[in-house]
Amino acid sequence: MGALDNKVVLITGSTRGIGQAIAMKCAQDGAKVVITGKTTKPHPNLPGTIHSVVDEIQQAGGQALGLQLDVRDEKQITDVVDKVIQQWGGIDILVNNASAINLTKTLDTPMRRFDLMFDVNVRATFAMAQACLPHLVKSENPHILTLSPPINLNPKWFKNHLAYTMSKYGMSMCTLGLAEEFRKEGVGVNCLWPRTTIATMAIKVHFPEALWQASRYPEIMADAAYNILTQDAKSTTGNFFIDEDVLRQSGVTDFSKYALNPAVQAFQDLFLED
Repeated sequence: MGALDNKVVLITGSTRGIGQAIAMKCAQDGAKVVITGKTTKPHPNLPGTIHSVVDEIQQAGGQALGLQLDVRDEKQITDVVDKVIQQWGGIDILVNNASAINLTKTLDTPMRRFDLMFDVNVRATFAMAQACLPHLVKSENPHILTLSPPINLNPKWFKNHLAYTMSKYGMSMCTLGLAEEFRKEGVGVNCLWPRTTIATMAIKVHFPEALWQASRYPEIMADAAYNILTQDAKSTTGNFFIDEDVLRQSGVTDFSKYALNPAVQAFQDLFLED
């Protein structure tokens, strides 16, 4: 039996990329995984739907529930939480993975893109936590893990993509506040961010091929997330974890298996200093 055996894990944006990798890792350990996302039918350019990921988990012997969810819609959030409770009776872990990215300067950022990033990144992180917390506090080892960076106030992280930076730091501020607010209830609230860029569709579609080749597979984030989510929530809260650091502390020294192209030097991600 794994540490997550029969734990209910709800992951936003889990039809592909990091969210899917975390879902598979948790399911392999015996968790009941809730797959959410907007994609219900195959997309011409993007792999994965909520149904294909559920099938993949079930074929591997795991338990999964696929629910359509636009994290910008408050009613959809409450409906998803209600369905999870009806199906499995509780929620032990929330992973806020859904995120929107737009690396543009101020004059090049349409307000619709600004609103999208704040709705998906900040508002949804808050709303998902708000909806899940009444159930999380009943769990023996409740966790909220949000995929956002340490708050680094160096102006260089603001000058080229102010709106995106504010939205990601807003997610991280949710972690700061929730960790302290729910400390007495024993909810572990933490952030996780990658040391390097991760080979997700966002990188493949929006950035040069060289950056894709310099990225790591999403499984490094899944392995780090599993390490955090299996720790004691009461003593593991309010942290801004970096995937590589988490794995090093657990004894990993060779990261070549995570490299998309081991011959290429990994590219350091945003918001981290050398």
